[in-house]
Amino acid sequence: MSSGMLPENLVASKVTDIKGDGKCNLDQIGNELLEKMENIEAMSKRQRKKLMKQKQWEEQRNLRKQKRKEKRLKRKQERQSQLESSNDGSFRKRLRRDVVPSTLRLIIDCSFDNLMELKDVKKLHKQIQRCYAENRKALHPVQFYLTSHGGQLKDNMNETDKGWVNWKDIHIKSEHYSELMKKEDLVYLTSDSPEVLNELDESKAYVIGGLVDHNHHKGITYKRAQEEGISHAQLPLGIFVKMNSRKVLAVNHVFEIILAFLEKRDWEEAFFTVLPQRKGAKPLNETTEATMCKRQKSEMVQGVADVTELLRANFHGQLNHFSYLAMHFKNEVAG
Repeated sequence: MSSGMLPENLVASKVTDIKGDGKCNLDQIGNELLEKMENIEAMSKRQRKKLMKQKQWEEQRNLRKQKRKEKRLKRKQERQSQLESSNDGSFRKRLRRDVVPSTLRLIIDCSFDNLMELKDVKKLHKQIQRCYAENRKALHPVQFYLTSHGGQLKDNMNETDKGWVNWKDIHIKSEHYSELMKKEDLVYLTSDSPEVLNELDESKAYVIGGLVDHNHHKGITYKRAQEEGISHAQLPLGIFVKMNSRKVLAVNHVFEIILAFLEKRDWEEAFFTVLPQRKGAKPLNETTEATMCKRQKSEMVQGVADVTELLRANFHGQLNHFSYLAMHFKNEVAG
């Protein structure tokens, strides 16, 4: 189409207008046509291409939307197919291993709320979040309980973590643990207890004190267990670990150690899987090994000295023997 010719559709539309309305002003129509022609001529080749592409993009919008929908459906079907064909469930986090839930009940006692400042309550909240996350991905997840839940802790959870109401595989109770468990099943885990926990009994309910107090209330969990007349014990930390800091562990550390032991069935391995480096934890047998090494070195030195002395004695004995033979041979020759 040359620049001097009007577009057919444009002319047709205006002719229709003229036929439909005899009162239409021909001069006005002519001016509008000339103005539109000038606009078309004023557009560069690049602008016309851009306009055409934009028009095509708009026209294909529904087609693109349909293709995306089909692609999502295809990916979903592929994941489902992979999950069904996989024996170990490696295509899902929870099923990447053979999860066997433990019957052991692990309780965080939140009845110390009034003894903590808000900043410590917030720390406890974070520790509980860690416990929940670790239990969800554990090989042998425990029966997780939060008891005496309320006060500052509940308020903080409502304010900063509203999703807690949808947590799965956890029992969040406002009641005290003594109202939920049999007294003979309860064992309070406290570092002040003289009893040492050598083995876990999965029929028991182990209680962890939900307290962040920076040692302001020393021995309170042990006293609480004595007052309530329930069993108590400490983890066998002192048997396997030498620490630079105090033996009191954070709530989530105790929780994670229990989970690690249920998986590994080895206290030492469980401790060193969980304990942070800042605690300066070292195996107690490192000291024993160093002592044994020093003793062995001393014994080796003494052994070398003994062998040297023996060789020297043998050498002198042989030398004397040779001297005797030489003297005897000389006398025989002289005679």
